Amino acid sequence: MKQVLPLFFLLSLLSCKNNEKKDNYSTVEDVKLDETSLAQKAKQNMQNKCYVCHNPSSSEKNRVGPPMAAIKARYMKDASNKEEFISAMWNFVEKPSKEKAKLKGAVKRFGVMPYQKYNQEEIEAIAAFIYDYQIEEPEWFKAHWEERHGTYSQSGKKLAEVETDQKDYQQIGMKYAKSTKAELGKNLMGAIQKEGVLHALEFCNVQAMPITDSMARFHQATIKRVSDKNRNPSNKANATELEHISFFKDVLAQGNEPNPIVEEDENSVHFYYPIVTNDMCLKCHGKPGQQIEQKTYDKVLELYPNDKAIGYDVNEVRGIWSIEFDTNEAK
Repeated sequence: MKQVLPLFFLLSLLSCKNNEKKDNYSTVEDVKLDETSLAQKAKQNMQNKCYVCHNPSSSEKNRVGPPMAAIKARYMKDASNKEEFISAMWNFVEKPSKEKAKLKGAVKRFGVMPYQKYNQEEIEAIAAFIYDYQIEEPEWFKAHWEERHGTYSQSGKKLAEVETDQKDYQQIGMKYAKSTKAELGKNLMGAIQKEGVLHALEFCNVQAMPITDSMARFHQATIKRVSDKNRNPSNKANATELEHISFFKDVLAQGNEPNPIVEEDENSVHFYYPIVTNDMCLKCHGKPGQQIEQKTYDKVLELYPNDKAIGYDVNEVRGIWSIEFDTNEAK
C-alpha cells in the first residue's frame, strides 16, 4: 500500500502545474497559512465535484445520494488509519461498482455512483481533507445515523479560520455583485420605462459594460458577468467559469439554493455566483415568437449577429458573476 503524503504537501500537488511554490518554510506561521489555504482548496473541490449528489443542504427525502458525512462515517469505520481511508475512497471512485460499495443501503436506494474520469491526486486530496477536518452535516443526519448504526461523531479539526474567511469573502463578493446588479437594473428599468424593450437592448449594447467597469473601479475589483450562452462576445465564460456554471445548473436542477463559490490564491479571491432568470429576463432571453416578440428578436440579431442567449425559462442559470478582488483591498 502506498504511503500517503501529509495533507499540506498532497494538496500542493494540485497547484504545482500552474504555480511554482517554495517547499521550505521560514516560520511555523508560514506552514499554518499554507495548510489552511490548501485545505480551503480541497474543501472547494469537494463542494464542486461531490456536492452535486452529496450536498448536505438536500432534504432527507429529496436527496439523490448519501451526504458526505455518511460516506465519511462509513469509511472511517473500516479504515484503521488515514492511509487506508484515502486508498479505499479512491479505489471506489476510480471505478465504482456494487461490489466495492460500502454503503449498501445507499446503493439500493440511489444506485451505483456513475463512473466519471477523475484525477487521482485530486480525489486523494479531497479524501485527506475529509479525514482531517469536520465536514458539514445535514440537520437530520446524526439522528438518522444513530438510529441505524449507533453513536456517531466526527473526528478531526474544525476549519474555524477557514469558515470565517470564507464567510467574510462571500459577503464581500455578494456586496460587489448586488451593488453592480442594482446599478445595472436601475438603468435598464429606466430605459424600458422611457422607450420600451427595443431601447433597452440598445442601452445594454452600449452601456452595460461601461457601468459594470465603473462599479469594478469603485470596488477596486474585477467584475464580470459571463455565460456559456453569451450575447456579447466579451461575456464569454472561460474554462473555469464554464465548470462553475455547470455546477450551479446542477444545484438549481435539484431544487437547492446555490451558495457562492469562493476560491483563494496567494493574494486574491475569486468569487462566483449564478445569475438566475426571471420573467423580465425572458423578454430578451426567452423563446423567439413566445416570450420574445419578433421585432425584439430582429433587433437582437442586428446588434448581436452571433447571439446565443435565448431559449431560457424562469429560474435557470443565465450566467454567473465572476469577481476577483485583492484580499488587502477588499472593502
